[in-house]
Amino acid sequence: MKDDETVRQAKRTLERIGEEGGLSATPVMKSAANNVRDHFTAKDAEGGDKVEVWGTRIARGLALVAFVGLVFWMVSQVTS
Repeated sequence: MKDDETVRQAKRTLERIGEEGGLSATPVMKSAANNVRDHFTAKDAEGGDKVEVWGTRIARGLALVAFVGLVFWMVSQVTS
């Protein structure tokens, strides 16, 4: 059957493209997600001081809350 051979060939082509990294943005998205996680867990905080690390985490969390609040406020201003 020609259809079965076509399907097998298409699957092989998709697998080859996926292995070459040209099919999906998943590696880029994983890298971006890891960078965001590292930022909010303060992996880049200097030194091993626990207080500094927690202070950085809290400050970045509060900045995120303020950003989300600002976005909601701006959207409410535009829609009203």
